[in-house]
Amino acid sequence: MDLMTLSTPELRNLLQQIPQELKRRENQERAQILEELRALAKARGYVMEDIVGKDGVRGKATSGIKVRVKYRHPQNADLQWTGRGRVPKWVEAWQNAGGTLEQLLV
Repeated sequence: MDLMTLSTPELRNLLQQIPQELKRRENQERAQILEELRALAKARGYVMEDIVGKDGVRGKATSGIKVRVKYRHPQNADLQWTGRGRVPKWVEAWQNAGGTLEQLLV
């Protein structure tokens, strides 16, 4: 197809059709790849869902790995924090009472 021979309206129409066709083809390729993977898993004695999970997505690579505790309350050892994520309320209360985070280090 020589784009130079197309009129402006024909080019605009083509421009609208391209994303739709790309999406259709990508979906078709994904489905084909999934079937090939299922066949490979079956040939090896597995079911695809056993390998990648029911929704098709494995858990995070770090799932199941525990992070060491970095902070612990001096009077209540049950109150602990790894230092990741949101600051726990007990840490905020400690700091509001004048304590420092360094005092809670393990």
